[in-house]
Amino acid sequence: ETLGVRMDRHVENARRVAEYLENHPKVSWVSYAGLGSSHFHHRAKEYMPKGPGSVFTFGLNGGFEEGVRFVESCQLLSHLANIGDTRSLVLHPGSTTHRQLSDEARVAAGAGDEVIRLSVGLESVNDIVKDLSQALAKI
Repeated sequence: ETLGVRMDRHVENARRVAEYLENHPKVSWVSYAGLGSSHFHHRAKEYMPKGPGSVFTFGLNGGFEEGVRFVESCQLLSHLANIGDTRSLVLHPGSTTHRQLSDEARVAAGAGDEVIRLSVGLESVNDIVKDLSQALAKI
């Protein structure tokens, strides 16, 4: 009954978080079709007029250890591999879901050392950004 309302909040929060990360000096890239800078933005607007969802990846300036430290430093965001929760979730695929792969296979799968996956939830976007900010300050 409330899925539509929740999805509006998920998408709006994800857009604002992606914009914050896109402008952060410790972030090298953000892959979110809701950003005007995305190569897929025009397609997202055409095929997903209400927004491209709330799951996306970004890359840290750094490597494996920075990715692990970033995730471990998050306090509001939960360190879980599932997606689509009402809570915001964060994951470093290279040290979790893709850890059994070789370095080359992880990169080919889009799970390089710098990659962080976010599933943005329904919390206050200011609280989400604050948590990401303090975690980024620790790497």
